[in-house]
Amino acid sequence: MMAGKVFLFLLCLNVVSFAVIASSPQTCPADDVSSKCGASDEWEGEFFPGIPKIKYEGPSSKNPLSYKWYNADEEILGKKMKDWMRFSVAFWHTFRGTGGDPFGAPTKFWPWEDGTDSLAMAKRRMRANFEFIEKLGVDLWCFHDRDIAPDGKTLEEANANLDEVVALAKELQGKKIHPLWGTAQLFHHPRYMHGGATSSEVAVYAYAAAQVKKAMEVTHYLGGENYVFWGGREGYQTLLNTDMGRELDHLARFLEAAAAYKKKIGFNGTLLIEPKPQEPTKHQYDWDAATTANFLRKYGLIGEFKLNIECNHATLSGHSCHHELETARLNGLLGNIDANTGDPQIGWDTDQFLTDIAEATMVMLSVVRNGGLAPGGFNFDAKLRRESTDVEDLFISHISGMDTLARGLRNVAKLIEDGSLENLVRKRYQSFDTEIGAQIEAGKADFEMLEKKAMEWGEPKVPSAKQELAEMIFQSAL
Repeated sequence: MMAGKVFLFLLCLNVVSFAVIASSPQTCPADDVSSKCGASDEWEGEFFPGIPKIKYEGPSSKNPLSYKWYNADEEILGKKMKDWMRFSVAFWHTFRGTGGDPFGAPTKFWPWEDGTDSLAMAKRRMRANFEFIEKLGVDLWCFHDRDIAPDGKTLEEANANLDEVVALAKELQGKKIHPLWGTAQLFHHPRYMHGGATSSEVAVYAYAAAQVKKAMEVTHYLGGENYVFWGGREGYQTLLNTDMGRELDHLARFLEAAAAYKKKIGFNGTLLIEPKPQEPTKHQYDWDAATTANFLRKYGLIGEFKLNIECNHATLSGHSCHHELETARLNGLLGNIDANTGDPQIGWDTDQFLTDIAEATMVMLSVVRNGGLAPGGFNFDAKLRRESTDVEDLFISHISGMDTLARGLRNVAKLIEDGSLENLVRKRYQSFDTEIGAQIEAGKADFEMLEKKAMEWGEPKVPSAKQELAEMIFQSAL
């Protein structure tokens, strides 16, 4: 009797389990790219149901899905806000970010994901990308080749996959949306463990060149305005086994070839190098803006490239973002900004959305002094925190970042209108607004002349720099 009850219980449990499995949406393992798994890019309804098109509601709004400071068509300092900002969505963090880190598994499982890295899934993500862009109300996006399309067993297969996804992206873009920039992912695959352009293996160098060639072609095809080089593996772990001079020469030849190919295909976009000091390598060759500017000058590339400054990379190199932007600007190299920030307590590239109003104001000071960023812009190379797992968090994070920079622009307008900070700086250097000062700045004052002046004037009277007053004026605009 007891055995019969147990059998009946197990039979019922099996029926219930079968019913649950049959009624549940099926998922696919990540390594299954068969025709039965992830074979369709179709998706019923919206990817972001319940999320309206984000609109400007003003600073008093309590609606998290609205802009409080970013009013796209409002004119500030002679330009519309959207023209100052030129905001862009980063495909990799927004649609390929999983929340995984070196200590934990992924935490984000978006409803449209099926668990595969199939071509069909890549197309579905692309559809989600453009719905997101349209609802956010921006016109620009950025991508790595291997983030938007799956790799292949051969270069030919990888290129074919990329072509198929790019064809869909071209269709979905329409005439209004296009890439701010594209790039090739030369750091994830094991072949790039020694770098791409600086690899010790010539076959890897050639493969990297072929991958950049293709990525540049599709960026051009999609109407991209820039092309970025980020050399995460272009550096070294130790100099004991590294011929640094030879690697730097190889990198320069690689970039020369890229500049030549850009012209050959009629791509008029700006080529950008993105400095970073380390991570994943111990030392990257494009450590910071000054190092990269010197590299470009040494190899005669200063007219072919500009810089894409990332704020989190700036702090990793021991500088402020404002410092790196000013260094790039003063060298005529400021081309684009990856808008993010790091945590001062953490020593790695956390890629957080920029929400610090003071930092955003200093960033916008450089942008305004530069006359804007076009054809560059602000790319949100920023990702949700591991613990932020709701679909609406994708919107909230971008809204927050956009509002922060928009508020920074408004603060810069206040500072310029007030004029106190500009006057303070001008007065600090007014001793050079003299005949001898003009001669020094024109390169016409030699040491003999300056020695005579030093003897004539005697001990200099050195005035206060008024740092605290400068900080007070700055803070009053916030």
